[in-house]
Amino acid sequence: MSDQAQEKHQLAGIDSRERGFSRPVVFEQADGGHQAILRYETTRVITTAHITPGAALEELICTLQGQGYSQLRSQLSVRQGAYLGSQEPWIEYPDPPRQPETPDRLISKFFRWFSRSTS
Repeated sequence: MSDQAQEKHQLAGIDSRERGFSRPVVFEQADGGHQAILRYETTRVITTAHITPGAALEELICTLQGQGYSQLRSQLSVRQGAYLGSQEPWIEYPDPPRQPETPDRLISKFFRWFSRSTS
């Protein structure tokens, strides 16, 4: 666990409910590699072990984008245990191409919204 604070990133973007967020991503040693861990509200996303923290972060980004997160960007905030503040630049991750809204998807989205507001 001593390696946990060796590298941290700040991750920001829009969640699947279209709300802005900003949370730290921590890395832990596992199976000879690094896992990225994001805790956000009731969500906890843990990647598989990768050789580098950067590769684990890439998997985390892809996983979140697959869950509907968008406009994701990260900033290295701790390197080798040293706090960097906002010295490092933000890295932006382009959103994957979205499928065009079909009438069926629009109707189901409407019913989900309606059922959420009546409960």
